[in-house]
Amino acid sequence: MSKKKADFRRPQAAVLAARLGEPRRFVQVVAGPRQVGKSTLVQQVAAGLAAPVRYVSADEPTLRGADWIGQQWEAARLEAGGKAGAVLVLDEIQKIPAWSETVKRLWDEDTRRKRPLKVVLLGSAPLLIAQGLTESLAGRFETLRLPHWSYSEMRAAFGFTLDQYLVFGGYPGAAPLAHHPARWSRYIADSLIETSISRDVLLLTRVDKPALLRRLFELACRYSGQVLSYTKMLGQLQDAGNSTTLAHYLDLLAAAGMVCGLPKYAGDAARSRASSPKLQVLNTALMTVASGASPHEARTDREFRGRLVESAVGAHLANAAAAGECEVFYWRERGQEVDFVVRARNRLVAIEVKSGRAPQAHAGTAAFASAFKVRRTLLVGGDGVGVEEFLAKPVTHWLAE
Repeated sequence: MSKKKADFRRPQAAVLAARLGEPRRFVQVVAGPRQVGKSTLVQQVAAGLAAPVRYVSADEPTLRGADWIGQQWEAARLEAGGKAGAVLVLDEIQKIPAWSETVKRLWDEDTRRKRPLKVVLLGSAPLLIAQGLTESLAGRFETLRLPHWSYSEMRAAFGFTLDQYLVFGGYPGAAPLAHHPARWSRYIADSLIETSISRDVLLLTRVDKPALLRRLFELACRYSGQVLSYTKMLGQLQDAGNSTTLAHYLDLLAAAGMVCGLPKYAGDAARSRASSPKLQVLNTALMTVASGASPHEARTDREFRGRLVESAVGAHLANAAAAGECEVFYWRERGQEVDFVVRARNRLVAIEVKSGRAPQAHAGTAAFASAFKVRRTLLVGGDGVGVEEFLAKPVTHWLAE
């Protein structure tokens, strides 16, 4: 496996560069889970801009406050006197109390005075960023969502094979450690899982039962790809919680880009939300680490590898949904099931995954197609579309006419 190619850029870099090349219009917000390369992408774009760029981060030991934002903003204003204007990048913005009110005030001042200062915000706590945007910056921002790295990106940047992607997932920072499985596993556990839970969820959001949230994360990794009712989850977790608490905690973990619960497709939003969720990791690295399996075991254990395949397909779809490209569900009725139902612009695509696990007794795509208006049915794996081919193409390819 090669080191990361120095010239590799995610496709979102071109989108951000185009937006910053336009006349000043919106605050640009780069959002996504921890360790997906938000800062790197912005720095790559900044290096190619004609305008001066001031890049500062609140992620430093010294205490930051709203006054610090004002100081950095004023310094960027001084650089915006030329025809090209200037760009101010504020990283880890969520660590500053009342950041959104300060940004709103300064942005509105520049708008009134027609200052050509463009602003980019980054943060590793999606929940807190979203709250600040909706409360204070409504109508003033535009979001660029960065999901987990896809198979095609990990292959292009690091030379990952399909087997490596299934086991090690899509974390670029951990990719160089894949030749040292114990070290890789420790890095994922300490720098990604623990940091995401403790700093992006527990520290910034009210969680009355933190131990329950941690156990729910482990359960979601262990049962990724399976439908589990909240009642069964509570039985597994052995905690005096309730289904409302679990649903809320699953939403928090999804917002942090870790795991999610896919709803059952019912053709009706309220009925879909009330269904038992299908647990789904958003990066198969989380599943590998939570299982304690070595890379060799993950490859040779047919049952576990089958679950990795199903979860990789699900993560590919769920990350596209997180980026706003589609919605993802599952479907089950009277013993018949469809692994994934994808909806985009009122078009439905039913996807069945043949992963190499024991043959499933249900064949639900025909029943689903007779119950709902389906645009396309896909079989991934087996004698259908190859798993590698499916993961190598963006989800929009499979939704196209």
